[in-house]
Formats: sequence, structure tokens, C-alpha cells
Amino acid sequence: MVLTIDVSKQKTTYSYAYIPFEVELELELDQIALKQKLSRFRVYWHDIPSWNPPSSIPIVKPVTKSGFGQVNMIENPLTLGPELSSKAVGKAQGFYGMASQEELGLLMAMNFFFTTGKYNGSSITILGRNAVFDHVREMPVIGGSGLFRWARGYVQGRTHVFDPKSGAATVEYTIYVMNY
Repeated sequence: MVLTIDVSKQKTTYSYAYIPFEVELELELDQIALKQKLSRFRVYWHDIPSWNPPSSIPIVKPVTKSGFGQVNMIENPLTLGPELSSKAVGKAQGFYGMASQEELGLLMAMNFFFTTGKYNGSSITILGRNAVFDHVREMPVIGGSGLFRWARGYVQGRTHVFDPKSGAATVEYTIYVMNY
């Protein structure tokens, strides 16, 4: 394979020789320079299994008494403040699974989908480990859509309220995301 870049014409030529023929492909370089920026904002995530309908439901039952193996599907409200009655800005859609046998350690896979304001229709994707009883938990942002296309960064989760009887939790998420 031969790669030729002619900067003066702003073209890239790829030549691939395979007997008995040769193929050439020309691609135009994109002239738009994208500028990267850091966005930082905070939302509150409300996991409420007792709602009707619930915002979180088990889809795989645990295999041990500790809860290991349980997987919950979520569509949790995201709000600007810690009260559920504060302004709704989107939903957390995805799942979390009990991934640790020694502690309450979750595998979180979720999209924060925004439904109002500047980020309406955009989302960020979070995938990582959540050690629930740590004061601050950090999980990576692995992508996004809309205004968060090409996003990368991290979120920090802090439990605001947890009710062990109902399983309801409110978690403050501070989001640090690099995007274009």
C-alpha cells in the first residue's frame, strides 16, 4: 500500500497494488478546523425503584445473597437540583450490574440524554466502575452525540441521598467533558 499526501492540492491519494490490477482512491481533506472545548456541569440522577412505573427494574436476578450478578435497566430522571421536583433536563438510560462479590461495586453503562436547553437532543455515554460506598466515584465518558460528538472525559458521582429500605438514590454527577 502506498500513501501519498500532496499538501499543495489538499488531497490525499491512496494507491493499493494487487496483482493483476491497481486501484487509486482520492479523498479530499476537510478544511474545517475543529476547536476542542471543556464543558463542566452538574446534574442529579434519581434512581427510584418504587415509582409507578419504576425508573429502575431488575432484569437479571442475583446469583448470590450479596446481590452479585443482578442487573438493573434504568431510565432515571436527571434534574438540575437534588429535589426530584427541580427542573428536569434529561434522562439516564442504560443499565448497571452488581459486578463485585466483596463490596457494592457496580458496572455502569448509561447515556445521559438531554431533553432541554443548549444540549437538547445530545447525549454522553458513561461506562465504568462505581464503588457505591466511596465518597466520590469517577467513571469515564467514552463518547457522545449531538453537541457531544467525539466526547471524552469523566464524571464524578457523589451520593446525595440513599434510602436502603426502598433502594431509592439521588446521586450528584459532575461532568467534565472535552468535545468539539
